[in-house]
Parts: sequence; structure tokens; C-alpha cells
Amino acid sequence: MIQFLIKRLIGLVFVVIGVTFITFIMGYFAPGDPIRTMLGEHFSPLLYAQLRHAYGLDLPWYEQYWNFLVHLAHFDFGYSFKTQGRPVWDILKDGVPVSMELALWALVVYLLIGVPVGIISALKANTWVDTLNMGIMLVLYAMPIFVFCVLVQVLIVFIDQETGAGWPVANWGEPWHYTWTDIQFKLAPVLVFGLAGAAYFARITRTSMLEVMRQDYIRTARAKGLSERVVVYRHALRNALIPLITVTGVTLGFTITGAFLIENIFNIPGIGTITVSSVLDRDYPVIQATTVLLAFGVVLGNLLADIAYTLVDPRIKLE
Repeated sequence: MIQFLIKRLIGLVFVVIGVTFITFIMGYFAPGDPIRTMLGEHFSPLLYAQLRHAYGLDLPWYEQYWNFLVHLAHFDFGYSFKTQGRPVWDILKDGVPVSMELALWALVVYLLIGVPVGIISALKANTWVDTLNMGIMLVLYAMPIFVFCVLVQVLIVFIDQETGAGWPVANWGEPWHYTWTDIQFKLAPVLVFGLAGAAYFARITRTSMLEVMRQDYIRTARAKGLSERVVVYRHALRNALIPLITVTGVTLGFTITGAFLIENIFNIPGIGTITVSSVLDRDYPVIQATTVLLAFGVVLGNLLADIAYTLVDPRIKLE
């Protein structure tokens, strides 16, 4: 296990270096000058030169990238271009808990709704139950997420006008607090994010279950007289979980930083909102930091998935 973790941590270093290099080169050759944009109408040649030197932008690209890696090793993402002198982490630190909370609850909705619906559809394959389930899931999966968000907000406003409920249509409340007021803020974005992902999980689960249910060992288990519940939940579902774990591991990283549209439409102060704002402002240090967090989340999700494989199927060894 320790040897496996060491190998994965070494792999994490190479993944982060690769991702940061691509992000850095794209920012380096991108059109426009962030310092010129920062100064605006206060531009002067002397001040411009001083700021370029302060941010290290007057160095060759390889020296800039090396300095970035050295600072990254100390968990220092540098300073924002937009807000002069403010560390990048100081900008992101308040958004990370919000995005992690949104991602966690969305993942719970994925699993609690997507997996059972997929199992039921597989067991009732080619019946009206299967058709209805997959039809609803397909609509949720095919609908663009921004349309889904706006639709939910319009529905909330309509209910508020008809009932005077006063349910909020935006913002997030206090991170990791669950008073009734906080739940009112969080419920709509979590359900929107969760249902869109649950549709994908339902289709993956159904396909995987159907494939497993056709295997010889399932027929053997039934021939031995085992109950259908034992056949499904002990023999079929356990083997069908392996591709689902793979999808969950990859999804884990993307859910943390991937809710850009949801955070913007619901005005949630997460790192998705911060990143979109940084892209518009050409604030490359913040974009690079978000990219590193995304890469770290994806690698961590894959690591957890590899460990989960051994729990589901002991024949798989961590080597």
C-alpha cells in the first residue's frame, strides 16, 4: 500500500507539472498585456516597468515558469494581477470551502438517485419502468445546465409570487452551516447540479448491470437456488460497481471546480465564480491556481478509486 501511494504521489507531481506548463504557456502567449490592463488610464512607462519587474514578467519564460514551480512547492500561487499585492490563495481560500460543499452534496445526489435508478432500470430492462426512468434521465442529461438553472430560478420566483414563501433564488448562505435559512439557499443549486450528474450515473449503472447480469456466474447463482436479492446485490451489483467507481473517481475532481455555470448563475461565491471573473480580467495567476487545484482533485479522485477497487473486488491488488 505504501509503495502504491508513493508511486501515485510521484505521478501527481508529473501531472501537476504537465498541467501547469500547458496553462503557463497558454497564458504567456495569450494576446494582451495584464500589466497594461491593470494600469488602465494610470499607465506610465516607469510604473509599467516597475510592475513587470515586481511580478517577474521581465524574465525569460523558462525563468518565470521555474519561479512558479518553486513557489508552488511552498503552496504559494503568487500574487493577483487584478488586485495588486493580494496573494492568489487569499482570493481563493474563501471560495474553496463553498465549492467543496457544493461538490460533496452534488456527489451524494449522484449516488443516491443515479445508482438506484440505474439498478431498477437494469432489472426492469425493456419495460415501461425502464423506458420511463431512462427517458427522464436522458432529458436531465441532455438539457444544458444553464437552461436547467434558469428554469429552476423561474420556478422559484413563480412559487414565491403565488405563495409568498420568500425562497431565495441566489447566493449560498454560510458554508457548512445547516440552519433552515442556509438550507433554503443551498437546496436548489445542489439539486440542479446533482440531478444533471445523477442522469449520467443512472445510465452508466444500467449499462454495467445489464452486462454483469448476462454473465455465466449470475446464471450459476440462480441455478443454485439463491434468492434474487442475493444474486443482484451480492453477485451482480458488486461487480457492476467497478466502472462506476472509475467514473466517481474522475468526477470527484471535476465537481469541485467544474460548477462554473451553476456558481455564476446562482451567484455562489465559489472558485468557479472567481475563475470566470479571473478569465475576464486576464488574471493568470488565479487561473493557474485553479487549474492546479483541478489537477490535484482529479488525481486524488483516481487514487481513491484505485483504493476502492480493492474493497469491491479483493482480486485486484494495489501494485
